Amino acid sequence: MSDTIARRQTRIRSMMMRGGTSKGAMFLASDLPDDASLRDRVLLAVMGSPDPRQIDGLGGADPLTSKVAIVSPSSRADADVDYLFAQVVVNEARVDYGQNCGNILAAVGPFAIERGLVQAADGHTRVAIHMVNTGQIAVATVATPEGVVDYEGDARIDGVPGTAAAIPLSFRDTAGSTCGALLPTGSRVDVIDGVRVTCIDNGMPLVLMRAADLDRTGYETREQLDADDALKARIEAIRLKVGPLMNLGDVSARTVPKMCLVAEPRDIEAGGTIHTRTFIPHRCHASIGVLGAVSVATAAVMPGTVCDGVARVPDGLTKRVSVEHPTGEFSVELTLRNGADGELEVVDAALLRTARWLFDGEVGIPASLWSNASRTSHVAAGVVHDAHV
Repeated sequence: MSDTIARRQTRIRSMMMRGGTSKGAMFLASDLPDDASLRDRVLLAVMGSPDPRQIDGLGGADPLTSKVAIVSPSSRADADVDYLFAQVVVNEARVDYGQNCGNILAAVGPFAIERGLVQAADGHTRVAIHMVNTGQIAVATVATPEGVVDYEGDARIDGVPGTAAAIPLSFRDTAGSTCGALLPTGSRVDVIDGVRVTCIDNGMPLVLMRAADLDRTGYETREQLDADDALKARIEAIRLKVGPLMNLGDVSARTVPKMCLVAEPRDIEAGGTIHTRTFIPHRCHASIGVLGAVSVATAAVMPGTVCDGVARVPDGLTKRVSVEHPTGEFSVELTLRNGADGELEVVDAALLRTARWLFDGEVGIPASLWSNASRTSHVAAGVVHDAHV
């Protein structure tokens, strides 16, 4: 059998992991093409996009399960690894790098240890992660008894069945990470198409609106909101108008900003702070993203935003903000200080996630997609292998 006929698939080393309430394919950057355009075509093939079922790839037909982390040794002295997040759009031939993903971030620390990029300590290992998409640093603390990642534990997060080992994440200097300012429009409230909105970026560009201002309760199910075409059209019209105001330009082909409906918390006795429904950006999120929760929590503690009068904010400079979402709640611990102008400033945001290694192996893509010429250096390094039939 000739070599050309024998090669039917190109195999690329990959690890599939759950991070928080998302799931994605994890790659070492050295295992993917150097050319960005070719890399995107490879990632589309890996996930099976564009196709609403992603039947020909690893994607789960949902934005939360069509994600990719590309990890490499860090280019910065203050980080252990670089993490580039890629959102592979389900029903479009498009890969979006315009945001971070804090859920998949939870899997980056364990992945870096599993791949030997970070030497594990006996007990716990802190992994400093440079989030390439926005330039910020996050620190993940991974349980590593006897120098081995432990995925089992008693930490529980809403949106994930069972329990797992806790992975605390801490963020600093996330304000304005994508838009250039915490309040990119310069105002705590803007009025767009007659609707009061708060545009904020504390790690994730977000537009908050009171559900009541859109004639909704904010307690509708995800399925009800996904079927509400009139509401989604109205929200998208607002999103397209605020994009330039948030220094994001034309966002018609982007997944940011996210759009978020807010309402009064339902479980006040349990410490609920605010109730949310988030669109990412056109489908209602089953829960809420990590950095989206940080941005919501920040808006909730700031007077004068659309959350003012809706949120139930605890006292003190250290605040546990419980962000309710369709499948539970997400707790964010904010550390604040009194700024020079007398306004409260967020110094640190910390939260807890979990992750799990699902499988480690090789994902196949059509051999014709990644030509022999473009794979020469990778093949020489033993990274890419061809399947023989």
